[in-house]
Amino acid sequence: MNLRTRHAAPLFAAFLSLIAAQTLRAGEAITSTTTSAPDTRYGLFGLLDHRSSYGQNIFPEPFRVDDSDQEDNEFRLDWYHAKAGASRTDFGKIEFEKGFGPVTFEIEAPYERDASPDGVVQGVANIDLGLRMPVFEYVEPHGFFDTTFGVAMEVGIPTGSEISKNPEWVPKIFNDLRIGSHVTLQTVVGYSILTGPGEDSGLHTLEYGFVFGYTLQHKELPIPGVLQFIPMFEVSGERTLNHVDQTNGVTASVGFRANIKSIGPIQPRIGVAYVFPMNGVARDDVHHGIYTSFVFEF
Repeated sequence: MNLRTRHAAPLFAAFLSLIAAQTLRAGEAITSTTTSAPDTRYGLFGLLDHRSSYGQNIFPEPFRVDDSDQEDNEFRLDWYHAKAGASRTDFGKIEFEKGFGPVTFEIEAPYERDASPDGVVQGVANIDLGLRMPVFEYVEPHGFFDTTFGVAMEVGIPTGSEISKNPEWVPKIFNDLRIGSHVTLQTVVGYSILTGPGEDSGLHTLEYGFVFGYTLQHKELPIPGVLQFIPMFEVSGERTLNHVDQTNGVTASVGFRANIKSIGPIQPRIGVAYVFPMNGVARDDVHHGIYTSFVFEF
């Protein structure tokens, strides 16, 4: 081995050692970054995401469209008054919702009174029992939007009153979408099946609803005592799919929710909406109406 080779060998070995050390440090940095990134997925097959807006009080409670957000403990009182020519409709509802993890259970007890020139029909409507849960959530990497898909089931138990004769079964799918820090869109589609006695037995109806909300925080709209003020626009429809007279009635609601500052452990949410028909079929049932809603989260 000549003199040049003897000097080059130690230098080459030192160079390889330097590269190996740098590569090891880079690998450790990558491993550290990978392990430090939190795993936000959970649920069956990791289809849910802890970063999702679902169940975080981001989505306002709808008026006439079925609620689809996750709730923990909620009590609700609603009243709806509508006119169509000489006819009047009054509808009241008491509702309780309880959360068990990602699953929300609800029970509704409604009362309805329909007055027309032909007489008055009134009574306690079906007692509704429902369950809903998310099945897939996606959160945009930068958090600009997220979406939740879910399934639900509602069962209506008849009370035997003048307006409650048939059991009702309504499987549903829903989507809750948040865009930015203001916009929310809730979509619910259900397939109603009536069973039991009478001519309504076997009736199938497609039920659908869309709820648009725009949330303004107190710093953006400083109304005393109001945490969030949410203008809302809803569209709800029912399309019968069988029997002789197939109809598709579509109504709209425009109003607001005001989430009030908490009173002890209770956080009230007040809502008022104006209801109007969007097609001729709906106009037979309502020319205009007012929907009021009081929600208490605890």
